Amino acid sequence: MTEAPDPTHFAHVTDWVFDLDNTLYPHHTNLFSQIDVRMTAYVSDLLSLPREEARKLQKELYREYGTTLNGLMIRHAIDPDDFLQKVHDIDYSWLVPDPVLGAAIRQLPGRKFIFTNGDRRHAERAAQQLGILDHFEDIFDIVAAGLTPKPARKTYERFAELHAITGSNAVMFEDLARNLCVPKELGMTTVLVVPRNFEPTFSEIWERDAAYEDDVDFVTDDLAGFLTSIAGRR
Repeated sequence: MTEAPDPTHFAHVTDWVFDLDNTLYPHHTNLFSQIDVRMTAYVSDLLSLPREEARKLQKELYREYGTTLNGLMIRHAIDPDDFLQKVHDIDYSWLVPDPVLGAAIRQLPGRKFIFTNGDRRHAERAAQQLGILDHFEDIFDIVAAGLTPKPARKTYERFAELHAITGSNAVMFEDLARNLCVPKELGMTTVLVVPRNFEPTFSEIWERDAAYEDDVDFVTDDLAGFLTSIAGRR
């Protein structure tokens, strides 16, 4: 769907920052659908709500507070560790190792990071299953962010300060355009990763961010191919 990027547009990049869910692994894998189901069940059990009402509230919390976890903490003072453990108790065998993606990431010059609203254990297990975990300098998760999720500006600033990242030398890959707004303001190059051929997937209407299109520099539906083009031609 997308044309190969011009590697000269990435010649300045020394820090490569990747979201995890639906970015490092493709939307059609639907790994995140397992997490979504578990979040709905958590809300249902916590508040004794029927599943449909729990799901509606879950999405309301997501929209208003950035993540379901953040909303539940603010409104119901839940234990975040309990939530993270339960919603990430999923089957990672759905993920297929991606040696092409791994080779492309390995060849990129500079440091590579995973920056996720999930927790470290989830990121490590997913990246390990993909065969790419060893290529990353660090994982900046929701705990490292002080439980304040993207797209909060202070979370990006905390990440950048921790790893001494200068925005003009970094690129961020995300599946949600709203999460590229602050990186763009900080001077980062931004890449939106979309479902293959824009076919309907688990992603729902409430996750789509047409209002943030101006914050997106590049769009791809093939992250491995996109990175291979950059790494192979530099």
